[in-house]
Amino acid sequence: MDKKEILLINGGGPLRGEVIISGAKNSALPILAACVLGTEEIILDGVPDLKDVEIMIEVLRHLGSKVEYIGDESLRIDSSGINTCETPFELMDKMRASFVVMGPLLSRFKEAHTKAPGGCNIGARPIDLHLKGFEALGAKALVNDEAISITTDGELIGNEIYLDFPSVGATQNIMMAATLAKGETIIENAAKEPEIVDLASFLSKMGAKIKGAGTSTIVVDGVEKLTGTRHTIIPDRIEAASYMLAAVMTKGDVTIKNVIGSHIRPVIAKLIEMGASVEEIEEEDIIKVSANQKLKPTNIQTLPYPGFPTDAQAQFMALMTVCDGESKIQETVFENRFMHVEQLNKMGAAIATSGNRATIVGVDKLHGADVKATDLRAGAALVMAGLTASGQTRISDIYHIDRGYSKLVEKFTKLGGDIKRVTID
Repeated sequence: MDKKEILLINGGGPLRGEVIISGAKNSALPILAACVLGTEEIILDGVPDLKDVEIMIEVLRHLGSKVEYIGDESLRIDSSGINTCETPFELMDKMRASFVVMGPLLSRFKEAHTKAPGGCNIGARPIDLHLKGFEALGAKALVNDEAISITTDGELIGNEIYLDFPSVGATQNIMMAATLAKGETIIENAAKEPEIVDLASFLSKMGAKIKGAGTSTIVVDGVEKLTGTRHTIIPDRIEAASYMLAAVMTKGDVTIKNVIGSHIRPVIAKLIEMGASVEEIEEEDIIKVSANQKLKPTNIQTLPYPGFPTDAQAQFMALMTVCDGESKIQETVFENRFMHVEQLNKMGAAIATSGNRATIVGVDKLHGADVKATDLRAGAALVMAGLTASGQTRISDIYHIDRGYSKLVEKFTKLGGDIKRVTID
């Protein structure tokens, strides 16, 4: 029988101290994919130590890029010798975000082939918006249950593209495809996330001409080729939010370093509204968070950026389970993102759901239980719950957590959390 790893958490104490936030997973993945476009050496700093990043590096190496670590969080990448336009099925199946290599491959080599993407099971994330964008640029897409092939007869031609939904992945993929297209591409109803701005900044350093990233209209003026550059990935706003929420949930006092407050404005606003102390030192990218009593309940509705992030919904729900009263959540981004409810209820939470709405009645105390991480953010929510609960919590399926939280055990241990990774039969 295979051995598996679980997290063992003994809860009860407040978290205190400092934590340094890693580079953003959702920035690192598309920026790694964008390295396909560069014909010269690229150095990326602030690359987080994550399972998803490992998979994206494997994708690049399979395509023919040379990738090597130079220090803990820096990569040297040379994609001048790419020799295939086919992403391996097994890697695409492991991680949906690897689909963002399609835009760069199509842009530079005029073709891209892969398998239908996998990843976290949090609802339908169709790739039709990506394909619609590629087709608007003049490509042809052949899609069946197993494979996706995108080709073009000659060159990609700039066009106006309206996205039915401000999809982050589609915005990134189309923006990258358009960098080497002939003429001007206008993406309307584009996603506005900080990770979009970071990708545009990276592409611009390589020679791309992009205006409007961070707004709903992005304009890309095609260029002949992209070269090399050095770039530091922005801090992970969802990791920062998770540590902030863990701090107040345990009635702790934590200084968060390498965090950009403007990227998590809705989370900060809600914490202040609930009675937590949040102090921003913007010039140093530091946020100090503390709470010494139960927080007041609140209501949240997830929305595309700059609204409340769906990726912080599960963690916020964990906090609400120990607030003083009734809170409500409406999830509008993904339709299958309440899988953590059953797990939190095993720990004594009082959560009821109806469709895309959840009602959470605060309890005095959560208790330890055997639970499983059903997806990445659910896993983070369970870690927070375990650190707050009385007794021992055992979290299984922690490979989900490893996909998005760099050095989680070490970081929580440094803050005084009693958490360890153990191998069981």
